[in-house]
Amino acid sequence: ILLRMTAERLLKCVRDSDTVSRLGGDEFAIILAGIKKEQNAATVAQKIIDCLENPFIINDEPVTIGTSIGITIHPSDGNSPDSLVKNADMAMYKAKRGGRNRYEFYNSEMNAASITHFAVENKLREAIKNEEFLLYYQPQVDIHTETIVGTEALIRWQHPQQGLVLPNDFMPIAEETGLIIPIGEWVLRTACMQNKLWQNSGYQHIPVSVNVSPRQFRQDGFAEKVAQVLNETGLDTLSIEIELTESILMYDEELVMARLELLTARGVRLSIDDFGTGYSSMRYLKRLPIYKLKIDKSFVDDIATNPGDRAISEAIITMAHSLQLKVIAEGVETKEQLKVLRSLGCDEAQGFLFYKPLPADKITDILSKVKL
Repeated sequence: ILLRMTAERLLKCVRDSDTVSRLGGDEFAIILAGIKKEQNAATVAQKIIDCLENPFIINDEPVTIGTSIGITIHPSDGNSPDSLVKNADMAMYKAKRGGRNRYEFYNSEMNAASITHFAVENKLREAIKNEEFLLYYQPQVDIHTETIVGTEALIRWQHPQQGLVLPNDFMPIAEETGLIIPIGEWVLRTACMQNKLWQNSGYQHIPVSVNVSPRQFRQDGFAEKVAQVLNETGLDTLSIEIELTESILMYDEELVMARLELLTARGVRLSIDDFGTGYSSMRYLKRLPIYKLKIDKSFVDDIATNPGDRAISEAIITMAHSLQLKVIAEGVETKEQLKVLRSLGCDEAQGFLFYKPLPADKITDILSKVKL
């Protein structure tokens, strides 16, 4: 129904002489015949974005979608249909990476970016096969006592040539290609095994939080997979915390709720990462079985000097506490930031002021010296 309604709106955005087609899935292609200026294509693209931004009403419920558009020009960008479709596709993916509701024109530099993308994808497949990934852990502390109350598992890629590669340089491609599924399962299993090892060594039980991507969360049987990993590693449910981004709220509300409830029914605690930067909604938040909110680093950076960031952080903390949720601030790097967060009643914090992300053996050293 949504695809048909989208097609109807697209037809209203173009002339009778233009061609609108569906390539497959949720991808459409439009041929604008005889346009004289590139700006004309941009004007139509913005018209489409504006048109599709209005909610669709399906079964009396509003449904919103995002639009990413890639534009290529004939003959300056190419002559063959295949090359033009390929160019538009590359431009569209650049628009997707830049965020929702935007368009991009193709340029020759995108070919180089596409080659790099393909190379990283192939290397990632090899990395999975050759077990080239590592987990670092960043301790999370009680904001008042500064004692460790948890850790966050953070993936690193031990690249054979480039050395240690940070997740921002490969995880978006993993998400886009679906490689996030095996990588995410490895992260979950490895983090659970490591936490169980710490517990077996006599350290006090503290949870390890694991980031789960939207694509991984939407995978059929995700809750069952989490339960399976916990069972196989022998880790109790209170020793794992699943971190989700607000973007999960973009998808089918009832499906999201059902999957979250499956996890919480098994005793797994859930938190929303980077809160305030995505699709925050009080209506969603009061329904979701969430245990904790994480204030995004972008609000913490200038919290001691920017009244706006302080006000947003205070609002998040007050709202969360009214819903009986805990709050953790990420990216805490200065004593001034810590002082403000304490005054606002934040519960926990993580950041370089306390500990940097460290390999498991370094965390073991810390746990052996710190009375938890």
